[in-house]
Amino acid sequence: MNWMKYRYLFFALSLVVIVPGIFSLAVWGFRPSVDFTGGAIVQLKLTPHNPDTALENIQEKYPQVSIKSTDTDTTTFSLPPITQSQLEEIKAGLTPQFETVEEVSFVTVGPKAGRELLVKTITALLLTSGMVLFYIVRTFKSLKFGICATLATLHDTLVMLGVFSLLGHFYHVEVDLLFVTAVLTTISFSVHDTIVVFDRIRELTHKNPKATFSSLVNLAVSETLVRSLNNSLTIIFMLIALVLLGGSTIRWFSVALLVGAVTGTYSSTFTAAPLLVLWQQIASRRRSH
Repeated sequence: MNWMKYRYLFFALSLVVIVPGIFSLAVWGFRPSVDFTGGAIVQLKLTPHNPDTALENIQEKYPQVSIKSTDTDTTTFSLPPITQSQLEEIKAGLTPQFETVEEVSFVTVGPKAGRELLVKTITALLLTSGMVLFYIVRTFKSLKFGICATLATLHDTLVMLGVFSLLGHFYHVEVDLLFVTAVLTTISFSVHDTIVVFDRIRELTHKNPKATFSSLVNLAVSETLVRSLNNSLTIIFMLIALVLLGGSTIRWFSVALLVGAVTGTYSSTFTAAPLLVLWQQIASRRRSH
């Protein structure tokens, strides 16, 4: 099958997914967790399990409180920065309404630490992208391979950012450190698949120096597609199981990884490779003029 004949269709499909996300990012942005804004995360085991009653009680003193997640017997609350003594006051206020109020976990992050963490997160993403570009250029001794691979990882990052911006607006999903971990993991996963395709293109170029570049890329995609799909599907099935059966603590982390696995598989074959063909065509036209 001539995959490269449909490269503009692949680009259009990417735009259909990315543009709504960019719109959401520009208009609504994210719902950052306390990891970035500063605050406290308190997980309580309440008997009987009635999160709404507990929320109403805590809101009397801390109006900004919200329920971050809830399981069968525990509820996780997001609050402004509080001390251990203030938490004890919250628990004492809940005692008359519940048989037992047990503290499962308590984490607090100051606003300054949150801002520092945000800066470090952005720095980590930029460094990762820079190292990917440097490694690809050095390995394949070609700037176009490096830039196309970097654009593919940018594609994946934009998809994930856009999806979670939309989830944050419509379903109040927060972006935390686990999401950052998922983004960095996706970049690694995507680059791995992209290198497999690029390496096959390089091998075919040496074996068939007279063939057109587009036909070589198409052949490389055809030869690596089944391998990439089989490898990715094993990961995707596992992540689907985690999304459906995992606890609320890791559910959105699993969703982020799932989105990353799908878009990473797609971009390495249907974004990075077509970009190479487009780059080569533009370069050929410039040389002919």
